[in-house]
Order: sequence, then C-alpha cells, then structure tokens
Amino acid sequence: MDTRVLSNAPYDVEKVRQDFPILTRLVHEKPGRPGKPLVYLDNAASAQKPRAVIDAMANFMAHDYSNVHRGVHYLSQVATNLYEATRVKTAKFFNAPSPDTIVFTRSATEAINLVASSWGGAHLKAGDEIILSVMEHHANIVPWQLLRGRTGIVIKVAPVLDDGTLDLDALEGMLKSGKVKLVAVTHGSNVLGTVTPAAQIARMAHAAGARVLFDGSQAAVHMPVDVQAIDADFYVMTGHKLYGPTGFGVLYGKADILESMPPYQGGGDMIQTVTFEETTFREVPHRFEAGTPPIVEGIGFGAAIDYVTAIGMDAVHAHEQRLLAYATEKLQAIDGLRLIGTSPNKAAILSFTIDGVHPHDIGTLVDRAGVAVRVGRHCAEPLMERFGVGATARASFALYNTEAEADALVDAVRAVREFFN
Repeated sequence: MDTRVLSNAPYDVEKVRQDFPILTRLVHEKPGRPGKPLVYLDNAASAQKPRAVIDAMANFMAHDYSNVHRGVHYLSQVATNLYEATRVKTAKFFNAPSPDTIVFTRSATEAINLVASSWGGAHLKAGDEIILSVMEHHANIVPWQLLRGRTGIVIKVAPVLDDGTLDLDALEGMLKSGKVKLVAVTHGSNVLGTVTPAAQIARMAHAAGARVLFDGSQAAVHMPVDVQAIDADFYVMTGHKLYGPTGFGVLYGKADILESMPPYQGGGDMIQTVTFEETTFREVPHRFEAGTPPIVEGIGFGAAIDYVTAIGMDAVHAHEQRLLAYATEKLQAIDGLRLIGTSPNKAAILSFTIDGVHPHDIGTLVDRAGVAVRVGRHCAEPLMERFGVGATARASFALYNTEAEADALVDAVRAVREFFN
C-alpha cells in the first residue's frame, strides 16, 4: 500500500473530529450502565456528516428555501444560484473541463443506470461487448444485465488476482476481440479496497476503440481524482460517502458523449418546449435532470465539497493510508484472521474473516464494544464467490478516524477470536 505523505501540512485529526457532532455519542447506554464511545468504521457504507454540512442544509431550509430554475422571484434565484454553485464546485473538485459536464443524479446507482439506459440504449447493439470486473458493486452489474436483456449485448468479466489486484493481462486479452464498446469498472473496490489504475485502463480501452466508465464511489472519498488526467469518458460517485447527504449523486461525462445521448427520463425542467406533437429538450446537462431535483441535498453536497477541499484530499489520503498500514499490521497478527484484499494499492478498507466465526457474529460482538463495522456480502456477491467466502466483516476508515480507534477495532476482534477459540 502507498504510505507516502502527500501533503506537508500537519493533519490534526482531533480538530477534524470536533467538526462531527455524532462522534461524541455513546452507544449501548442503559440505566446503571455507562455507554461505549462510538468507534464508527462503517464509512464505506456511509460517512458521518460535519457540522458545516448539517448547518448548510438547515440554514437553507430555514432562510433560503425555494424551488430552483423556474422562478423569477428573489428566493428562487437565491436557491438556483446556491444549487448551481454546487455544480461549479463539483467540476472543480474533479478537475472537469466545464460545469456542463457534471450531471446531478440521486445516487451513483442512478448515474450508472442513466449511462446504461441513455448511452447504452443509443450506442450499443446485439453482439457488442462490454467488460466489467468481478469486483463490481451490484450497481455496476445489474444495469448492464438489464440492458443486455433489451439489446442482446455481451457482458464479459475481468478477473482479479489473489491479492485483489485487477488482472490487467486478462483485461488486455478481452479487449482484443474487436467487439468491446465499453469498459465499466470500479475505481475503488468497496470490499477489497483495491484502487484500480484508472489512467492505464482508460488508455487500454481507448486503444481498442472502447469507452470507459469508472465507479468512483469509494475512490473519490479517499484520494484526489482528476477526470481529465485519467481520461475518463464517464465517472460516477455518490454524495453520502463524501460526508454529504444521501439522495445525491454525480455523473461526469465528456461533453461530446453527453451531447450524443438522449434524455434518460422525461418531465419538467429537462424540456425546452412541449406540444402534444413534439417535445424539444434543454441543453446538457439539464436534459438529464427531469423533475424537481434534490435541492437541499445539493446544497449539502456543495458544503461537503467545501469541507474536504479545505482539509485537502491529498492530506486525507495520507492520513488514511497511515491508518490502513497501522490497522493492517495489527489485524494480520491475530491468529485465524484472513484479510480479503491485500493489493499494494488500496484505499482504507479492510475486509476479513475469522476461522470458525460467522461474520455476523463478528459484527455483533465488536458492536458491543462500540465498534461499528459492516458485515455481509456488501452488494458484491460475485466477488464473494471469487474468494470463496459467504460474507466478510468490513472496517472502513475515514478522515476522522484515529489510531486509537484502530486499536479499539483490533482489541474487539481479538476478543471475538478468543471468545470462539
């Protein structure tokens, strides 16, 4: 794993923690029994929210709320300006060439469905191939299966090596068929933590005449992402993992590709004119944003971008890599524990099993110590099958986690091992 310090600025994690009200919470409090301090290590499922995001959303609802885009009155213009400012911030965050290349969705899942339905429906036909990887979240599998059912496309699956690294040799071989139109792979596995070499994958795909889509739901929250540097045709992510609210996602698409795509859904706001004979549509990106958008959530996501930008994603990455190295070493010392995913380039996600212990028992018992982890298949059933496990426990770190919390995880997991030994 990459433990290089990417920022010279000192990282004050205790100061960061003060920005998150929930981190002072005690859990499992009962009369006569003090609660346990919350150790929140379920960040890959959803991250906690800083006060800046909470306040931005509350302030907007209390003082500036209105619908956007369709009003001439004062509050509507204020709301529209705030909402569209988030588009500008998002473009800058990803180094997109223009805010017009940023489409707002309700999740990363919807963003992928948008590409599959609109771009896939317009550009793919029976016999065309797309390549996914075995690491994909179900959100980057099922939409393509639905498209296959409608069009007859062929889905191929790139494997991973035993350490969880994407098998680039296998991917290169698949691209030689001459039929591949799209490579749609994760930029960061939500189970393994593996960070894929996006720029290299894009070069390989483009050399074969294929487009490339990256699911950045896990990568974009852990490290800087430059969509132009990696030459992504599409890049998707979700807001709630980047310390923003639920119900808000992002699709980046190259301008010429977006222009070639028909609307995803029909309704208000995405139209130019409507008659019963014909409807014309607004320019990109608005043609893909039918109906009243998640306005409050958009304001919150803009505040989240402001928050992480002020800290610096390079500093976040360096801090989390130190935690990853620290926790990995300590977990590997526990007898009977197996880490699933040991790629040398990975985000701060640790999935593991313990011999003879069901992952749900791991999650239940560490929770009694106040440690919140995720257990199950993590919406990645094909990957579970690849590694021969029915489920895993997963600890995932964020910018507010500490070495002391990593120690709490290790102590709780060690106690589970001893309990079942």
